[in-house]
Amino acid sequence: MDWRWVGLKAAAHVLALWPLAALVRGAVNDSLGADPVAALTHGTGDWALGLLLLSLAMTPLRRLLGQPWPIRFRRLVGLYAFFYACLHLSIYLVLDLGGFWTQIFEDIAKRPYITVGFSAWLLLLPLALTSTRGWIRRLGRRWGQLHRLVYVAGVLAVLHYLWLVKSDLREPLIYAAVLALLLGLRLWWRLRRPAAPVQPPMRGA
Repeated sequence: MDWRWVGLKAAAHVLALWPLAALVRGAVNDSLGADPVAALTHGTGDWALGLLLLSLAMTPLRRLLGQPWPIRFRRLVGLYAFFYACLHLSIYLVLDLGGFWTQIFEDIAKRPYITVGFSAWLLLLPLALTSTRGWIRRLGRRWGQLHRLVYVAGVLAVLHYLWLVKSDLREPLIYAAVLALLLGLRLWWRLRRPAAPVQPPMRGA
Protein backbone atom coordinates (compact mmCIF):
# COMPACT_ATOMS: atom_id res chain seq x y z
CA MET A 1 0.00 0.00 0.00
CA ASP A 2 1.26 3.44 -0.98
CA TRP A 3 0.82 5.43 2.25
CA ARG A 4 1.59 8.65 0.41
CA TRP A 5 -1.58 8.32 -1.65
CA VAL A 6 -3.55 7.26 1.42
CA GLY A 7 -2.47 10.47 3.13
CA LEU A 8 -3.26 12.60 0.08
CA LYS A 9 -6.73 11.08 -0.28
CA ALA A 10 -7.40 11.55 3.43
CA ALA A 11 -6.46 15.21 3.02
CA ALA A 12 -8.77 15.44 -0.01
CA HIS A 13 -11.66 14.07 2.09
CA VAL A 14 -10.98 16.65 4.79
CA LEU A 15 -10.86 19.49 2.27
CA ALA A 16 -14.08 18.31 0.60
CA LEU A 17 -15.93 18.13 3.92
CA TRP A 18 -14.58 21.44 5.23
CA PRO A 19 -17.30 23.56 3.53
CA LEU A 20 -20.00 21.40 5.08
CA ALA A 21 -18.42 21.81 8.51
CA ALA A 22 -18.32 25.58 7.99
CA LEU A 23 -22.01 25.66 7.02
CA VAL A 24 -23.02 23.51 9.99
CA ARG A 25 -20.98 25.69 12.35
CA GLY A 26 -22.61 28.78 10.89
CA ALA A 27 -26.07 27.28 11.38
CA VAL A 28 -25.30 26.32 14.99
CA ASN A 29 -23.81 29.74 15.77
CA ASP A 30 -26.61 31.55 13.94
CA SER A 31 -24.07 33.38 11.79
CA LEU A 32 -25.45 32.65 8.32
CA GLY A 33 -27.16 36.00 7.99
CA ALA A 34 -30.78 37.09 7.84
CA ASP A 35 -31.84 34.10 5.71
CA PRO A 36 -29.93 31.01 6.90
CA VAL A 37 -31.96 28.64 4.70
CA ALA A 38 -30.95 30.59 1.60
CA ALA A 39 -27.33 30.63 2.81
CA LEU A 40 -27.36 26.84 3.23
CA THR A 41 -29.05 26.31 -0.12
CA HIS A 42 -26.68 28.58 -2.01
CA GLY A 43 -23.62 27.34 -0.14
CA THR A 44 -24.23 23.67 -0.93
CA GLY A 45 -25.15 24.55 -4.51
CA ASP A 46 -21.94 26.52 -5.01
CA TRP A 47 -19.82 23.65 -3.73
CA ALA A 48 -21.72 21.09 -5.80
CA LEU A 49 -21.06 23.07 -8.97
CA GLY A 50 -17.48 23.92 -8.04
CA LEU A 51 -16.59 20.30 -7.31
CA LEU A 52 -18.35 19.13 -10.46
CA LEU A 53 -16.19 21.47 -12.53
CA LEU A 54 -13.11 20.35 -10.60
CA SER A 55 -13.88 16.73 -11.47
CA LEU A 56 -14.19 17.72 -15.14
CA ALA A 57 -10.81 19.47 -14.87
CA MET A 58 -8.96 16.31 -13.85
CA THR A 59 -8.58 14.87 -17.36
CA PRO A 60 -7.36 18.15 -18.94
CA LEU A 61 -5.03 18.60 -15.96
CA ARG A 62 -3.57 15.15 -16.56
CA ARG A 63 -2.93 15.95 -20.20
CA LEU A 64 -1.48 19.39 -19.53
CA LEU A 65 0.80 18.20 -16.75
CA GLY A 66 1.69 14.89 -18.38
CA GLN A 67 1.05 13.21 -15.01
CA PRO A 68 -1.51 10.51 -14.17
CA TRP A 69 -2.19 11.55 -10.58
CA PRO A 70 -5.23 13.85 -11.24
CA ILE A 71 -7.25 10.87 -12.47
CA ARG A 72 -6.84 9.18 -9.09
CA PHE A 73 -8.86 12.00 -7.53
CA ARG A 74 -11.54 12.32 -10.23
CA ARG A 75 -13.96 9.79 -8.76
CA LEU A 76 -13.58 11.17 -5.23
CA VAL A 77 -14.21 14.75 -6.35
CA GLY A 78 -17.15 13.71 -8.52
CA LEU A 79 -18.83 11.82 -5.68
CA TYR A 80 -18.44 14.80 -3.37
CA ALA A 81 -20.01 16.99 -6.07
CA PHE A 82 -23.02 14.65 -6.06
CA PHE A 83 -23.01 14.63 -2.25
CA TYR A 84 -23.30 18.42 -2.12
CA ALA A 85 -25.92 18.34 -4.89
CA CYS A 86 -27.96 15.94 -2.72
CA LEU A 87 -27.58 18.29 0.26
CA HIS A 88 -28.61 21.21 -1.95
CA LEU A 89 -31.76 19.38 -3.05
CA SER A 90 -32.53 18.10 0.46
CA ILE A 91 -32.28 21.57 2.01
CA TYR A 92 -34.63 22.89 -0.66
CA LEU A 93 -37.14 20.08 -0.04
CA VAL A 94 -37.01 19.97 3.76
CA LEU A 95 -36.28 23.56 4.81
CA ASP A 96 -37.41 25.70 1.89
CA LEU A 97 -40.58 23.78 1.03
CA GLY A 98 -41.19 22.91 4.69
CA GLY A 99 -41.75 19.23 3.96
CA PHE A 100 -44.41 19.83 1.29
CA TRP A 101 -42.42 17.74 -1.17
CA THR A 102 -45.21 17.44 -3.72
CA GLN A 103 -44.81 21.17 -4.42
CA ILE A 104 -41.53 20.40 -6.14
CA PHE A 105 -43.46 19.03 -9.12
CA GLU A 106 -45.22 22.37 -9.49
CA ASP A 107 -41.89 24.19 -9.22
CA ILE A 108 -40.30 21.90 -11.81
CA ALA A 109 -43.14 22.65 -14.22
CA LYS A 110 -43.27 26.43 -13.61
CA ARG A 111 -39.71 27.50 -12.79
CA PRO A 112 -37.08 26.83 -15.48
CA TYR A 113 -34.14 27.14 -13.09
CA ILE A 114 -35.58 24.36 -10.92
CA THR A 115 -36.35 22.27 -14.00
CA VAL A 116 -32.75 22.32 -15.23
CA GLY A 117 -31.31 22.00 -11.71
CA PHE A 118 -33.38 18.92 -10.96
CA SER A 119 -32.52 17.49 -14.39
CA ALA A 120 -28.82 17.93 -13.61
CA TRP A 121 -29.26 16.02 -10.34
CA LEU A 122 -31.12 13.22 -12.12
CA LEU A 123 -28.25 12.89 -14.62
CA LEU A 124 -25.67 12.73 -11.84
CA LEU A 125 -27.60 10.02 -9.96
CA PRO A 126 -26.77 7.07 -12.30
CA LEU A 127 -23.20 8.32 -12.62
CA ALA A 128 -22.73 8.18 -8.84
CA LEU A 129 -24.38 4.75 -8.62
CA THR A 130 -22.15 3.29 -11.35
CA SER A 131 -18.87 4.85 -10.22
CA THR A 132 -17.50 1.65 -8.65
CA ARG A 133 -14.99 -0.70 -10.27
CA GLY A 134 -17.63 -3.41 -10.33
CA TRP A 135 -19.93 -1.31 -12.49
CA ILE A 136 -17.01 -0.37 -14.75
CA ARG A 137 -16.41 -4.08 -15.39
CA ARG A 138 -20.11 -4.83 -15.90
CA LEU A 139 -20.78 -1.99 -18.33
CA GLY A 140 -17.52 -2.17 -20.27
CA ARG A 141 -17.46 0.39 -23.09
CA ARG A 142 -20.98 1.50 -22.20
CA TRP A 143 -19.63 2.87 -18.90
CA GLY A 144 -17.68 5.58 -20.71
CA GLN A 145 -20.68 6.39 -22.90
CA LEU A 146 -22.94 6.68 -19.84
CA HIS A 147 -20.52 8.90 -17.95
CA ARG A 148 -20.39 11.40 -20.80
CA LEU A 149 -23.70 12.59 -19.34
CA VAL A 150 -21.58 14.53 -16.85
CA TYR A 151 -21.00 17.13 -19.57
CA VAL A 152 -24.74 17.63 -19.99
CA ALA A 153 -25.15 17.77 -16.20
CA GLY A 154 -22.47 20.45 -16.03
CA VAL A 155 -24.20 22.59 -18.65
CA LEU A 156 -27.57 22.22 -16.89
CA ALA A 157 -26.03 23.07 -13.51
CA VAL A 158 -24.52 26.27 -14.89
CA LEU A 159 -27.86 27.18 -16.52
CA HIS A 160 -29.55 26.54 -13.17
CA TYR A 161 -27.24 29.06 -11.53
CA LEU A 162 -27.60 31.62 -14.33
CA TRP A 163 -31.40 31.51 -14.21
CA LEU A 164 -31.44 31.55 -10.43
CA VAL A 165 -29.42 34.77 -10.14
CA LYS A 166 -31.43 37.81 -11.14
CA SER A 167 -29.00 40.72 -10.73
CA ASP A 168 -25.27 40.07 -10.27
CA LEU A 169 -24.31 37.50 -12.92
CA ARG A 170 -20.57 37.69 -12.40
CA GLU A 171 -20.18 34.51 -10.34
CA PRO A 172 -22.35 32.23 -12.51
CA LEU A 173 -20.63 33.63 -15.61
CA ILE A 174 -17.26 32.65 -14.12
CA TYR A 175 -18.55 29.09 -13.71
CA ALA A 176 -19.87 29.20 -17.29
CA ALA A 177 -16.48 30.36 -18.58
CA VAL A 178 -14.65 27.58 -16.72
CA LEU A 179 -17.07 24.98 -18.09
CA ALA A 180 -16.70 26.36 -21.63
CA LEU A 181 -12.91 26.17 -21.30
CA LEU A 182 -13.01 22.55 -20.06
CA LEU A 183 -15.40 21.42 -22.78
CA GLY A 184 -13.52 23.43 -25.40
CA LEU A 185 -10.25 21.69 -24.51
CA ARG A 186 -11.90 18.30 -24.89
CA LEU A 187 -13.35 19.26 -28.26
CA TRP A 188 -10.01 20.64 -29.44
CA TRP A 189 -8.16 17.46 -28.50
CA ARG A 190 -10.84 15.31 -30.13
CA LEU A 191 -10.62 17.26 -33.39
CA ARG A 192 -6.82 17.03 -33.39
CA ARG A 193 -6.88 13.28 -32.81
CA PRO A 194 -5.46 11.56 -35.91
CA ALA A 195 -8.02 9.62 -37.88
CA ALA A 196 -7.75 5.85 -37.92
CA PRO A 197 -5.95 4.63 -41.06
CA VAL A 198 -8.20 3.22 -43.76
CA GLN A 199 -7.52 -0.46 -44.33
CA PRO A 200 -6.84 -1.30 -48.01
CA PRO A 201 -9.35 -3.69 -49.56
CA MET A 202 -8.36 -7.34 -49.62
CA ARG A 203 -7.32 -8.72 -52.96
CA GLY A 204 -10.03 -10.63 -54.70
CA ALA A 205 -12.74 -8.85 -52.72
